[in-house]
Amino acid sequence: MCVNYRPATPAQLHQVFNCPPVKFAWPEESFPGYSAPMIVGQEALRACFGLIPHWARDTRLSRSTYNARSETVAEKPSFRQAWRRGQFCLVPMQAFYEPNYEGGAAVRWRIERRDRAPFAVAGLWDRWLSPTREVVHSFTLLTLNADGHPLMGRFHKPGDEKRSLAVLAPAQWGAWMQAKPEEASGLLQTPDEQQYHCEAAPLPRATRARPSTAEQGTTRLLV
Repeated sequence: MCVNYRPATPAQLHQVFNCPPVKFAWPEESFPGYSAPMIVGQEALRACFGLIPHWARDTRLSRSTYNARSETVAEKPSFRQAWRRGQFCLVPMQAFYEPNYEGGAAVRWRIERRDRAPFAVAGLWDRWLSPTREVVHSFTLLTLNADGHPLMGRFHKPGDEKRSLAVLAPAQWGAWMQAKPEEASGLLQTPDEQQYHCEAAPLPRATRARPSTAEQGTTRLLV
């Protein structure tokens, strides 16, 4: 499960993902409930990290829908309509974080490309209409089993199933967003251990007390 990641910067969205310049800001690190960019088509949209299905009464559900298991995403009530409609997006990142227990206690580790280039994770998005008629976009990150994976198998509690985000190669970005539901699962893959590496990155003290929304965050906004 991934509850924390570092989104791509505005410059990276434009230069690497060919998105038009964005007109919104987001924190340097994202947690469930925070605002972050997602890419649909060629456009980067402001969205909530944690999918809010159309039938939700409020945004609180986003705190438990930030990851979707690829094995069950088509059946789970929170995700199945978006999946069946093919609402696939890219979630652009610089790095993501997972807990490592190799020393006995959980330590946050950073996973990123060896060349530090931004990358895209497979996401599923939805649109929610608030009681005040505001349109809120949101997304979840797709995950895969990673038991035995030389990189992603190092994380989470001993004895727990190992999971990994589904990282897409650049050549797959367009195919993912245009995929039909019956094709989408075949595009999902774990990070290539030859291209990605990990290292300890304890959570900075300033970000340990996380606010309820991105706009109230203590981390610097990316603009």
